[in-house]
This record gives sequence, C-alpha cells and structure tokens, in this order.
Amino acid sequence: MQVAMLSEGADLAGFRRATRRLVAAGVPPERIVWEIGEATSLFGAGADPSDGPPLQLPRAVGELIPMVVPHSDPERYALLYTLIWRATQGERALLDVASDPLVHRLHLMRKAIGRDLHKMHAFLRFRRVEAGPPERFAAWFEPEHHILEAAAPFFVERFRSFAWTILTPEGSVHWDTDTLRFGPPGRREDVPDGDGFEAGWRDYYESTFNPARLNLDAMRAEMPKKYWRNMPETAAIPRLVRDAAMRTSQMIERGPQMPVKRDPVKAVAAMSDQNPTSLDELNAIIQRSEPLVPGATQAVLGEGPIGAPIAFVGEQPGDQEDLQGRPFVGPAGQLFSRAMEQAGLTRGDVYVTNAVKHFKFTLRGKRRIHEKPTAGEVSHYRWWLDRELEFVQPKIVVALGATAVLALAGKAVPITRNRGPFEFGGKPFQGFITVHPSYLLRLPDEEAKAMAYEGFVDDLRRIGDLAA
Repeated sequence: MQVAMLSEGADLAGFRRATRRLVAAGVPPERIVWEIGEATSLFGAGADPSDGPPLQLPRAVGELIPMVVPHSDPERYALLYTLIWRATQGERALLDVASDPLVHRLHLMRKAIGRDLHKMHAFLRFRRVEAGPPERFAAWFEPEHHILEAAAPFFVERFRSFAWTILTPEGSVHWDTDTLRFGPPGRREDVPDGDGFEAGWRDYYESTFNPARLNLDAMRAEMPKKYWRNMPETAAIPRLVRDAAMRTSQMIERGPQMPVKRDPVKAVAAMSDQNPTSLDELNAIIQRSEPLVPGATQAVLGEGPIGAPIAFVGEQPGDQEDLQGRPFVGPAGQLFSRAMEQAGLTRGDVYVTNAVKHFKFTLRGKRRIHEKPTAGEVSHYRWWLDRELEFVQPKIVVALGATAVLALAGKAVPITRNRGPFEFGGKPFQGFITVHPSYLLRLPDEEAKAMAYEGFVDDLRRIGDLAA
C-alpha cells in the first residue's frame, strides 16, 4: 500500500504532486491510502514528497479537478485519482459517459462546489470595522466546502478598492487593495453585528420586495435560513411576509397606473433657476436631483481643490464609483492614479470629475454592465459641468475620452486626430484631449497595452508642463 499525505482543506498542489508520482510509479487506485492532515493509517506514516513528470490528461479532466478538490467529502482525492488513472489507461473520453457511477458522483460534487461558491458570492455581507482612512470591512461566512481560496478572486475583482477581511471557521483571507493574504480561522464575534449602512440596505430590500410574487418555498430554496443571521435585510422578512396579503389586496384595488415620465430638459432648467453661488451649493443641487440616465444609486461629485491648475473630465462613474460615491476609484481610476504618479502629478492637487454624474448601466444577472451615455444625455448634464468648472477655475481642462470631448466641445471630435492641446470654443481655460484610462484596460494585446500606457503617461507629463 502507498500512503499519500495531503494538507487540510483544498490541497490542489499536494494532490497534483502525489498524483504525478503515483501514476509514474504505476500505482493503481486500490493500492493508495489518502491521508489528510496527520497520518493515521496502519500502512505507515509519511509519504514520498517527490514529484513526477507532468501528466497528459484530457482537457475536461484537467478542468474538473480544481472544481472537485475543494469538496468536503474525504473520498474526493481517491475518486479523482481513479478518474485520472482510468484516463491514463485508455479511457480518455470517460467524462463523456454520464451513466458511469464515478463520473456521475464527480459531477454532483462539482455542482455542489458551484452552489457553495454562488451562495458565498450572494449571501456574504461586509461590515465596516475601521473608519480609516483607509476604511476596512469584514465579513463572516460559513461555507459547506473548502472554497475560500476559490472564492477570493471574485471579491478582489468586485471590491478591489476596499480593504477587507473574510473570516470563516476554516481560514481567513485579507485584501489590502493591492495584496491578497490567507490566514488562520476567525470567529464570528470578530465581525460587528451591523454598521451604519445597513439601515439603508434594509430600506432598499423592502422597496424591491414584491408581495404579489411571494413564494416561501422558492425563497427558502434560494436563500437558506442558515445564512440569514449574517444578512441585514433578512430582519425585514417576517414583517414583509406577514403583510404580503394585505399589500397585494391594496395593489389590486388601486389598479394599474401609468409611470410618471420625467423631462430631463425641464429638470435641468429648474436646476439652473436655483443659481448656485458656490461649488458646495451646486453639489447639493446635484445630490438632490434624480438621475438623468437610467440606473445609479447616487450622484458622483467631482473631487479636488478649488483653484486646482488641472481639471480632468471623464465620461461617467463606473460600478465602483457609484457604490463609493467618489470619482475614479475603480480599475480605470486606479490605473489613472498610477499613471499620474509616474508622470509627476499628485492626485490631491488636481480636480477630477465626469461629464455625466450618474452611473448608466444594463443589468445582466447580478452584474451591472457599463452603458455609454447618449449625446442627448451628455447635453442634459452639460449645465452642471460648465458651472462646476466655473467654480473650480482650472488653468487647463483635460478631456478623457470621446464623451468628455463631446461635453466640453459641444460636438463630436475625433480623438486620434486631435489628441493633445485643443481649444474648446471660447472656454476660459486651455484644453487638452487624450484617451480615457478605461481604453487602456480594454486593449487585448499586452504589448499594445504597454505602448498605449506609455503614450498616456507622456500626455500627462505634457499636461503638467502646460499647467506649470
């Protein structure tokens, strides 16, 4: 008998090393004892830690292995090794045989991991634990399987600009806005029961609850009660369920109603009548106003000092900007800040804003996908942008991308042919046109991306020289 020693949790690297060694030695599945943690087998403690040559496995097998290793079933390694052994012994299309008991069981385990990841993505809730700066958030979650490492990249991508910690009974993961670290288990007591944001989250949940579509069985299936104590919105569920029948009856009695349509032109005219005398008064008007584009949870105001020599104008807030209420804090904003630093500019010394103050998006599943504002929507927001720049009084205004150029020039201007210094038609400041940093992120080729980034940094250096 051969003993294969693996670490607790999802030891993918250890399983790969052991599998290569065992397959190279021609050891069949029935002659292997898989030990997790401390060795307890009667067949002897300790195992050969050496590696073997890489295996040429079918692609489907290679993709299935990391999706099953996080499963909590102690037989997972033995099952996977059996699959690999059979594939190397000639059954390379084994995964296509859905009726095979081994294949059926492994697919069930893969689906269980997928469900557990989905629940962690959907039901984990962060609470603020440090006011900062920088702010730090923490969350507690109890997964059914060893999915912490597999789930971490999702939260890094979703909350890249936050510092956060996720604690579980098995381990912890910490993100410091640039570094991902894994650590020992945590305790639920280390995460606060709530924070100041949760009242607003409960209000949002209640406002989206449709009593006419109440289905308790579906609710319990989609959101199991074991996760409720970590989710602030669930405190409202008993009352919403209790009042559902009454609210449904009231909806039927009222009958259908036509939606109230807003006229953006009239809305902007009404704003201009208020005649703000300072940037603070203008920002207060913007915050009180409804979005002039569909979507958005809040207006994202400009940021920077009055009298800043340079003002950068982007297109519109993105997903992270909408959530945080600050401009240029998402992936494109982080690239923008890095390029400014490389060009010798300081973020705190310049003014940054957007032509459109609200996040326009299309909802695809649970993701909010950026949608480009139309020329009419840009025109509706132009009054805000013009007044904003009048109060800031920069020496030079930089249009980042085509939408910003449209807002400042009042017409479409090709960026490639006009990149560099540009006059925005009678404006009391010098203009400059360059690309939006999100353009750099969208380039598929790494070499082209590096060249475009260097060109963007060169533009920022020229802007700094012009402002000086």
